[in-house]
Amino acid sequence: MRSQLLTRTTQPLRATTLSRQSFQQSFRRSYADAAAPEAPKPRRRFRFLRWAWRLTLLSGLGMAGTVAYSIYELRHPAEQVEPDPNKKTLVILGSGWGSVSLLKKLDTENYNVIVISPRNFFLFTPLLPSCTTGLIEHRSIMEPIRNILRQKKGRVRYYEAEATKIDAEKRVVYISDDSEVKGDVSHTEVPFDMLVVGVGAENATFGIPGVKEHSCFLKEVGDAQKIRKRVMDCVETAIFKDQTEEEVKRLLHMVVVGGGPTGVEFAGEIQDFFEEDLKKWVPEIKDNFHVTLVEALPNVLPMFSKQLIDYTESTFKEEKITIRTKTMVKNVTDKFIEAEVTNPDGSKALEKIPYGLLVWATGNAVRGVVRDLMNQIPAQKTSRRGLAVNEYLVVNGTENIWAVGDCAVTNYAPTAQVASQEGAFLARLFNTMAKTEAIENDLKVLSTEQAQAKTEEDRNRVFDLIKERQKQLRRTKQIGPFQYSHQGSLAYIGKERAVADISWLSGNIASGGTMTYLFWRSAYLSMCFSTRNRVLVALDWTKAKLFGRDVSRE
Repeated sequence: MRSQLLTRTTQPLRATTLSRQSFQQSFRRSYADAAAPEAPKPRRRFRFLRWAWRLTLLSGLGMAGTVAYSIYELRHPAEQVEPDPNKKTLVILGSGWGSVSLLKKLDTENYNVIVISPRNFFLFTPLLPSCTTGLIEHRSIMEPIRNILRQKKGRVRYYEAEATKIDAEKRVVYISDDSEVKGDVSHTEVPFDMLVVGVGAENATFGIPGVKEHSCFLKEVGDAQKIRKRVMDCVETAIFKDQTEEEVKRLLHMVVVGGGPTGVEFAGEIQDFFEEDLKKWVPEIKDNFHVTLVEALPNVLPMFSKQLIDYTESTFKEEKITIRTKTMVKNVTDKFIEAEVTNPDGSKALEKIPYGLLVWATGNAVRGVVRDLMNQIPAQKTSRRGLAVNEYLVVNGTENIWAVGDCAVTNYAPTAQVASQEGAFLARLFNTMAKTEAIENDLKVLSTEQAQAKTEEDRNRVFDLIKERQKQLRRTKQIGPFQYSHQGSLAYIGKERAVADISWLSGNIASGGTMTYLFWRSAYLSMCFSTRNRVLVALDWTKAKLFGRDVSRE
């Protein structure tokens, strides 16, 4: 009885205790849920950087793969098709911008192609001024001509020789091997059905006495190497013991004649060489080293806009490069030039300008082999600057001779850009001519088949093929005359600055400064002929930035 009473008494207490505990737990849970902050969401601020890094990595891998594949292709060329004696012989003279651009795009299976040039490489001339100071090694801007020819589908023959005479009537080119190693045959002749003259031009001296004997040109690799040695000879001779102050100033005076892109870029490069390297390693010359740019016209870079000309002149003034405009050289000796200077009042005076190094970077002159060909053709009698050509680059007075580059006279300036586009145009023209000839031969065969067809069905089948070939023939013949598309002009002016006059849509964009210099570098790097050249040039720039230019003589 007592136990039952206790049970009845404790049951309400136990129920009350359980309900109180449940309430407390529920309260604590609700309080905790209310008081606890929300779980932090994952931060997204760095997600963009992660994706940017991934894209950069993928781009880098893709670029590395492209470069590796290009190198593999260059190192493992495919087998070539042997020349067909039944096809026409196309002879190309020269290995410059026009000739190499033609070879690059020409389908060599359509012709028996022969290349003749005394220079067995293509030279990327826009970077030649950089070679004079050691910023870029000369082999980095040279592409062996055999590398180019070996990549073609049809085999191309190459002769390292100089064309001494072209007989337009006999269709023969006479060539001479001028190498130091002589064989049994050093003079021979090469017959042609089609001829492309792309021998370039010589340096124009304008008949000024002493120019050939005492000045350095800047057109070939040998010129850049000669200038590099001459600069260091001037420096070392200037600090020779007991040298007079007047002689030191003469030896360290670098004079550039010609205010075009080549002259301006060389002046900027040589001043950079002095500021960044020479005066650091040879401090004795820092007070006497000086660069002067001589130009007969009223201003430098006449092909650029007035804004960029003013910017170039102000930059040169900041770099302490002297610009002597309206100054015409009349005579050159081994130690000074005599120049006629036009004063602001219009009067003229003769002045002697001493120099240690004289770089001649003026216009072009006609080569002897081109002049001889001009004398053979009556239609060329009135031409003076080179071979006059028509709108299809055919030499006037001939039917099977074409001319490209500096040896051809067109309505455009003789620049690498013009020559390159002329070569590409000729490649399209020759490819079209080959296709046209093949289609015409097919039409002759089909016409014979139609005449010999025995049934109506056969005649209709052949007739359909004839109509199809005629449509192809009309499409193939739709190639217009050569039209030059100006992409713009670039020039390096020193102190990591450049000027650019770029064609854009219907107008031009003129800019100058450090960003333009970066664009100048990227543009020239992309224009290099092969992946090999691009890699070598980029490595040279990096090496010069890390270790400076080499100040040794060789």
